[in-house]
Amino acid sequence: MINSDTNIRKILLIGDISRAFLDADAVSKLPCEVHANILDAIDAAARNSFAAIAVVMSGTSANELNSALKALRKVNLDAKIVLLAQMYEEPTAMQMVGSGSNGTSVADDYLICPIRANRFCESVMDSRFATYGKTGPLPAKVRLAAGIARPATIDAEKEMKIKQLEKLATEDELTGLKNRRYIWEFSRQIIEHVRGENGRVTLLMFDIDNLKHYNDIYGHSAGDEILRQAAILMRRCCRQHDIVGRIGGDEFAVVFWDDPQRKTAGAKTERRSAQADHPKEAIFIVKRLRRELEKAELHLLGPEGKGVLTISGGLASFPRDGSTIQELFQQVDKVLLEAKHSGKNRIYLVGKPESDISDIE
Repeated sequence: MINSDTNIRKILLIGDISRAFLDADAVSKLPCEVHANILDAIDAAARNSFAAIAVVMSGTSANELNSALKALRKVNLDAKIVLLAQMYEEPTAMQMVGSGSNGTSVADDYLICPIRANRFCESVMDSRFATYGKTGPLPAKVRLAAGIARPATIDAEKEMKIKQLEKLATEDELTGLKNRRYIWEFSRQIIEHVRGENGRVTLLMFDIDNLKHYNDIYGHSAGDEILRQAAILMRRCCRQHDIVGRIGGDEFAVVFWDDPQRKTAGAKTERRSAQADHPKEAIFIVKRLRRELEKAELHLLGPEGKGVLTISGGLASFPRDGSTIQELFQQVDKVLLEAKHSGKNRIYLVGKPESDISDIE
């Protein structure tokens, strides 16, 4: 039976908080009840009503997490369930937040970690909960502890501004793709995640050939539209879990990595060695991207707009071509320059001098 004690507006925080927070020690100062063990947390959720339930994804398999979230939803219907995900866990988090077959979902939202404790509390206790919550007013002492003791209208305005700043910090404003900062940090995290697990990460970096020419003839607005259309084609060609970004000017990057859903579903992973060739999936996707770009109809350039987009770039894979994200970027930058100096419209592979991906079956 659910009590109506002071826990009614607390946050139930589940898992190893050191994996989610930059300042885990500060969590003790916030209105949170922490349980490292998922079974203890489900028991706590059954006995008390919480404003929100936050679950650290790291350290728990997708199947176990899915079952736990269903149990938490069942015993505490009013609580908002938030996932605390590392960047590489975002595809799984997105799937769990998406609607299930019966129109419901096992989670309501997710936050990318690591995150500061106070920012976490503000995000979870957002304007929907700051004044009324789902079942009643939020006590003033809880609002003060969370650092959100302000009128709801001010809370909503601040939350909107914070979300806008967070978006600018991780996304490219022109194309909507991830920006250089996000690409770099995601790559660093995913390399550390797959290190020692026989996993593989592949970095594609490329430029759009002759974009300056289009800017000079048709204007920068036409160049911007080319970048936006290229971004749309890239998203369409890549898999959902691959990370697509613009890292500056006409330079783009894609991070290919092993599908987390296949691994959690128990699918067999091919045996690989550190010296294995570049992943066939990444090469296949890059070939498809080149075909789509080359046949794109750029109406803004008039009748000459069809088939004018080509790219020059390079592919490097962890652990084959480098053991850190710095090494991968350095390696792929070298072959990108080689591709451009060799006449453009080429994608070279690190470790295979002047070998364009079109030469690979």
